[in-house]
Amino acid sequence: MPEIKVVNMAGSEVGTMELSDKVFGAEVNAPVLHAAVVAYLSNQRQGTQSTLTRTEVSGGGKKPWRQKGTGRARQGSTRAPQWTHGGIALGPKPRLYKVKLNKKVKRIAMFSALSSKVAEGNMIVVDKIASAEYKTKTMAKMLSDIKAGKKSLVVLPENDKVVIGSLQNIAGVKVTQWNTLNVYDILNCETLVVAQDAANKIQEVYNA
Repeated sequence: MPEIKVVNMAGSEVGTMELSDKVFGAEVNAPVLHAAVVAYLSNQRQGTQSTLTRTEVSGGGKKPWRQKGTGRARQGSTRAPQWTHGGIALGPKPRLYKVKLNKKVKRIAMFSALSSKVAEGNMIVVDKIASAEYKTKTMAKMLSDIKAGKKSLVVLPENDKVVIGSLQNIAGVKVTQWNTLNVYDILNCETLVVAQDAANKIQEVYNA
């Protein structure tokens, strides 16, 4: 069972925490991680792009010139794709990019992502992340003291508006809650900063 040190907001070690082998000590499954990231990015796409075909561009009802005798190629409409201001041939149309993963694959991807951060030494557990007032300087100092990377993901146990408001102005820092954590955000950050209560909840839910 992997063990990780717990620090306070000043960066001082205040104890240790035992992590679940199942959640934080799993074997990293690269193909599943790739599938999870592809699915996440695909599901972010709106799919609302659209171009006009020759039937949707206004005008072009009149034949430009007669069929024969002009020496030019025959044309039926000035809205054909080869004409300036004509329609687009085979252009994009609205579509769904949604990709579904089954629950088992999602869990394996989450375990792999969390375990990779622990194995690399890029996960920091903080005993409590709190602030009495909206103060970006306080949160910036905390990240500096605990030696978090410039691109960090902070995981909170609950929706603390003061902490979130204090962190979201720091460049490169993203804030989320334990129950909205996703594989892409974990892999995309340099350092995973997790409040101890959030880490306990993650273990409790995924060990069930």
